[in-house]
Amino acid sequence: MAAIKVCAETDLEVGAAVRVVIDGLPIALVRDSAGDIHAIGDTCTHGDISLSEGFVEDDTLECWAHGSKFSLKTGKPITLPAYEPVPVYTVTIEGGEVFIDPTAVVTV
Repeated sequence: MAAIKVCAETDLEVGAAVRVVIDGLPIALVRDSAGDIHAIGDTCTHGDISLSEGFVEDDTLECWAHGSKFSLKTGKPITLPAYEPVPVYTVTIEGGEVFIDPTAVVTV
């Protein structure tokens, strides 16, 4: 599958996450505190909670329910109780538009 346009770059606020769904796949789209845009799986691996409802801090996204923080770069949990990573997807910006390739899982 090719990359899918999900929004305009200007639609994303620094330090905030939004949920997008591509072909039934929930993805948290996040602009971190440095202004970089990341896409990770939107479901916490600990409690089946939407991560896009959580808190962005630097380059992490924290689940609001139980406090697990996930790296936006690797998808790996940084704090318990989660211990399984979430997928990380390739994001590209073209002409001010944000694209995600839901098949291109980044491995680090």
